[in-house]
Amino acid sequence: MKLYIKNMVCSRCKMVVKAEIEKIGLQPVSVELGEVEIKNNLADEELKQLNTSLKALGFELIDDKKVQTIEKIKNAIITLVHHSDNDYKKNLSAYITSQVHQDYNYLSNLFSEVEGTTIEKYFITQRIEKVKELLVYNEMSLSEIANQLGYSSVGYLSNQFKKITGLTPSYFKSLKEHKRRSIEEL
Repeated sequence: MKLYIKNMVCSRCKMVVKAEIEKIGLQPVSVELGEVEIKNNLADEELKQLNTSLKALGFELIDDKKVQTIEKIKNAIITLVHHSDNDYKKNLSAYITSQVHQDYNYLSNLFSEVEGTTIEKYFITQRIEKVKELLVYNEMSLSEIANQLGYSSVGYLSNQFKKITGLTPSYFKSLKEHKRRSIEEL
């Protein structure tokens, strides 16, 4: 039985969800971002118990097909930006289509309708959060960050960063209190 879970955005999320599933006596076959496959079908009472346990940890079972599709899109983008070798040479629409296995026009319209923003804007927001993370670590130059995240130039990255945050990357870096947000807040 496949379950879709909201707010699973990182490796720790996968570990926490897997531990919670095992804690209530279920056997997960696989645990991926936003998706868990359970060995057996669950009764309604078991689903309620699991959902209650997950909600206490900031997760939630998703049963609406549209919301499941939105979560797949978000998880694909989060994986691309935060958990992969960042192959930005591939077209975003082609990447999303290959991950979600549905027509991009449909996905784009659905995402905009449900989230109130476009897939592209969500992608840009994720990239800027990654830039913030790398700036805080202070291990890479802005040029190296731009290269790693697939920006065509430092100037383009800086302009996009300022447009989204209202700050230049260098000013953001100099702040004592960094204004980063967790992935699930984006």
